[in-house]
This record gives sequence, C-alpha cells and structure tokens, in this order.
Amino acid sequence: MTAAPQLFARARIAAGGSAPLYLKLKRLVTDAIAQGELADRDAIPGERDLARMLGISRVTVRKAFADLVAEGVLVQRRGSGTFVAPREERIELPLSRLTSFTEDMRLRGLDTRSDWLERSIALPTPEEALVLALSPGEKVSRLHRLRLAEDKPLAIERATIPHRFLPDPLAVETSLYETLIERGLRPVRALQRLHAAALGKGDGDLLGLAEGSPALFTERVAYLADGRVVEFTRSHYRGDSYDFVAELHLAEGS
Repeated sequence: MTAAPQLFARARIAAGGSAPLYLKLKRLVTDAIAQGELADRDAIPGERDLARMLGISRVTVRKAFADLVAEGVLVQRRGSGTFVAPREERIELPLSRLTSFTEDMRLRGLDTRSDWLERSIALPTPEEALVLALSPGEKVSRLHRLRLAEDKPLAIERATIPHRFLPDPLAVETSLYETLIERGLRPVRALQRLHAAALGKGDGDLLGLAEGSPALFTERVAYLADGRVVEFTRSHYRGDSYDFVAELHLAEGS
C-alpha cells in the first residue's frame, strides 16, 4: 500500500516551529506510524516526489530517510523504493512459570530448531561443581546450543547437567526438560537471575548481531522435588526480541 498523498501536504511540514526541515520530516513520518496513518510495509513516495510534495530539497529528504533507515523505522530496497519497516513482534516470557524454550515457542505456534554448539561429557568448573553440589570426581554433561524460532536466532543456551542424571548428552534432541522427565527427573522449581549484558563478538556472530549489542543474560538453577539440583543453565537472549514479564502482588500490610 502507498501512503496517501495528503499525508505529505506542505501544511504539515510547515508546522513544528523552527526545527530543521529534515527533523520535521522525520517527526511527520514517525507520528504517522504511531497514529496508524502509515502501516507496516506501506510505500513512501520517492525522494523526488516527496521533495516536490513538501516543497523541500531532495537533500533534506535524503537526510531524513537515512536517519529513519538507521533507526529501523524505514527500509530501502534497491529498485523497489522506501517502505515502513515491519515491526518485530517481541516475545514475552513470564518469570512465574518454569518452562523450556521448546514449550514457550510451541505455545506461540512457532517452529523451532537448535544448532548444536557442544554436547559433551567433561569435568565441571569450580562454579559448576559448587552450584550443582557435585561430589569430587563427578562429571557433567554439557549442552550448548543456538536456539532458533522460524529460522531466526533468538538465544544461546549453555546448560550443565550432573552426569549421573544425563549419562548421554546425545539423548537430548529437542527439549532438555522432556528428556529429563522421561528419565523420571522432573524439575519442579528454579531460581533465575537476569541482567543486561553486551554481546561479545562470538555470541554476537551466532545471533546475527554486532559486537556490543544488548542482550539479556540469565542464570537458572533448577531443582527436583527432593531438592537436588538438576540443571545449571546460562543463556543470552536477544535484547531486541525478548521481554521478561513478572506479575507482582501487593504484600500484606503494605
């Protein structure tokens, strides 16, 4: 769909005080998107036509377009034109339920897959041994993978499981939790910490993002019904795709 001509009437660009014209054009476009006058994938008139419609120079239009493309508001396709960028649907993950990535995506009707980075048996690091309450000499199974939904890389998971609970890491094909439950090892609760992080080059490359891009880093420790620790997982989630949501209740007497 092409934007309606009246959207870019000269009277609309004339408003806005003494701000530079390219900033007025940027505000005109962003306000039109926010108010529903422009929808995802709507075509924007070309530089020449827009300059004529608004009575401004093509250089001004070009500068405004360049900023809006850099900010992800517009996209330009060679030979096709300029369009309103489709908005990415963010994934909300509740912090009150213990679920796996596979289950979360399945509930949203999304196809998932994993690119395995490591499935191995190894000696634990001091941190892993402490968190998992391992005895001296015990080994762990490591499961490192890139998680994708609809072929888009969304998260990097690095899970560590006591070897006695998962003797063969190759037994996990899709869902770690489904594999554990099949072995009679159902996680019933977990402690999870999260904080903002900047991606290193390696993780950024895996997620298709630039080094230093924002991410959400989580550490999860899951427990069996008898209190034994069954899982220690550290993950990086794309900061541009995820929201973690918690429901809060007012404490008694507050």
